[in-house]
Amino acid sequence: MTRKPVKPSAPRKPVEVLERALDPLASAIKRAALKRADKQTRQFEEPAPAAAPAKTTMPVSPLAVPFPRMPPIAGVELATGRAGFYKHEREDLLVMSFPEGASCAGVFTRHGVGSAPVDWCKRHLEATKGEGVRALIVNAGCANSFTGRPGADAVRRVCSAVGKRFDCRQRDVMVASTGVIGVLLDDARITPRLPEIEQRLRPDGWADAAAAIMTTDTFPKGAYAEAVIDGVTVKIGGICKGSGMIAPDMATMLAFVVTDAAISPAALQNLVSLYTRNTFNAVTVDGDRSTNDTLLLFATGKSGAPRISRAGDRRLADFRDKLEHVLMDLAHQLVRDGEGASKFIKITVSGAESHASARKIARTIAESPLVKTAFAGEDANWGRITMAVGRADEPIDRDTLSIRFGPHWAAQDGLVSPTYSEAKMSAYMKNAELEVAVDVGVGRGAATIWTCDLTKRYVEINGDYRS
Repeated sequence: MTRKPVKPSAPRKPVEVLERALDPLASAIKRAALKRADKQTRQFEEPAPAAAPAKTTMPVSPLAVPFPRMPPIAGVELATGRAGFYKHEREDLLVMSFPEGASCAGVFTRHGVGSAPVDWCKRHLEATKGEGVRALIVNAGCANSFTGRPGADAVRRVCSAVGKRFDCRQRDVMVASTGVIGVLLDDARITPRLPEIEQRLRPDGWADAAAAIMTTDTFPKGAYAEAVIDGVTVKIGGICKGSGMIAPDMATMLAFVVTDAAISPAALQNLVSLYTRNTFNAVTVDGDRSTNDTLLLFATGKSGAPRISRAGDRRLADFRDKLEHVLMDLAHQLVRDGEGASKFIKITVSGAESHASARKIARTIAESPLVKTAFAGEDANWGRITMAVGRADEPIDRDTLSIRFGPHWAAQDGLVSPTYSEAKMSAYMKNAELEVAVDVGVGRGAATIWTCDLTKRYVEINGDYRS
């Protein structure tokens, strides 16, 4: 890296010379303070020092699944790098490049605060109608949320620098960030790394890409599928990150999915909006939504399949199924990596007045600390399920309410089940994957939410997140 020439310092005033002569200790203290303040900036101008070990070693979730085999997807290249947002050595930058003519669509957090990257993507996707997106840049370690105009300016500078590298407009660059809220993105950490990252772009870097965007995640998350459009095989692959602050509402969670199919931005938007509802919007770890939640879907158009302009086109039938499968797989992995999680739990509510009512009841159960801690203790405390159902403030029939854990009935028709067995319940609760079914007896509405338990480890992780 070529260093910028250093301008000569202005002559010191006599009082400064006198101060140095009379008080060398004070001068030494000032120099040390300046050195500490400038340390992070200089690390990109000098060889990086030996990496400090991570503060703690995060044990991999017992519910983790292996990263899938993800072959190259025509039209997209990926590369990762280190900007230094973490004290220990790890890659924390991801860049994806797309060909001319690529389409993009997205769904974003509806959080009241939002973030500068989310604002940027929403504004420019609306301006371009999803046409011509050429690059994506993602950083971990700094959310750049609640940072006002300076945060927006930092995003603009990053996207401008990426645009220059890829010979495109800055509005053709999508951006995402994840990390601590309220910390301004130091774009000077990112832009010097772009030339070397560009040189490392390759079509098969999915596993490294998934690892680079992790924060408190304990394993990289990916999903892959193939579909047929009008006789042509197309690929769909995606990665995501998320472990805590997970209760998507659109959908800290980021997800990026790429296909080599040729699909118009409008059709892509309809598809991603539709399939988010029962995938990313149907999982919860702790009930907290992030300011940065982002799901972007890109179509490179390089598969050779005919271009599709309508989401309902019959030729997309297989593609729609496979896309939903990829999104569901990624969403489930978020729950499997829930901070401190030891149980993967499926909660289904039926007999509700409507789908929306069933969904609210299921989410209330899934996000109840009392329910979640009971699961952590392997206690089939179905009374806590009853409590959560009642406090959802949705129509129910107490006298027909029924609750089942896996194949075992806990309650039927408003009473303890006549077949209830504490021994069988306790044995069932030792499973790593659990199912709870609740029928509230007032209608035909049904919904499913996936969640995890709440353990002591969750408190440890979040109590130590910044310190």
